Amino acid sequence: MAAQKPRTGDGPLEVTKEGRDMVMRLPVEGGGRLVIELSRDEATDLRDTLAETLGQ
Repeated sequence: MAAQKPRTGDGPLEVTKEGRDMVMRLPVEGGGRLVIELSRDEATDLRDTLAETLGQ
């Protein structure tokens, strides 16, 4: 039988491509991660909004 790894849910910010969409895993205060599935258009809108907010 294969060894099982613990699933704590904690970890760094990461974005992975799954099928046609992207999945963003965002660490949250207090532990765990918020998981958000984004389409390409939504990811582009998020990028543009963040760039505008950061003044870039």
